[in-house]
Amino acid sequence: VHPNVKESERYRLCKAVDCQKLSQDACTHAAQNERLPVQMTVQVLYFEQTRLRNAMNGEFQHYQHHHHHPFFGSESQQNPHKLNSGAGSGAISPRDNYASVRRENRELKMEIARMRMRLTELEKDHVSIKQELIKSNPANKMINSFVKKLSGFNGLFRARDSRSASSRKAHVDVRFLFQKRRRHSVS
Repeated sequence: VHPNVKESERYRLCKAVDCQKLSQDACTHAAQNERLPVQMTVQVLYFEQTRLRNAMNGEFQHYQHHHHHPFFGSESQQNPHKLNSGAGSGAISPRDNYASVRRENRELKMEIARMRMRLTELEKDHVSIKQELIKSNPANKMINSFVKKLSGFNGLFRARDSRSASSRKAHVDVRFLFQKRRRHSVS
């Protein structure tokens, strides 16, 4: 995925890609590419695992040798029903194959759930770290201490004024004490 493409565009582009048709090199690259969405990476890893399992069963090698396409892999990924109809498929019964695929599917779903939980934890950590950085920012500390000092001085001046005002009550204009604060805006 190009680094300048928006994330929504990445999802749209990755949805259009059929992971079963990717070559082994393309799968390796996609699995290691950090800019791809996690869902795409999980799909690529799933199909790569399926491809490896079939290779270990000996079925994949027969079809890869006879029906290889340079970029998209072999015809066996495009037509998975052909795997069980060939001569090399006698080792695993369809029922066992189905059970293992279901088990693998459950494991992958659990792994996705764990990834989602981990992502949620990381997002919470990110928010808390962001808040700590804002609080611990030296500029914010300086401003906060400045405001505290000013409020301390303001209280000190008020205390001084109240003492001197009590001795000079005759000279104080009552309207000045209760004067409303008004905004001076040019409209």
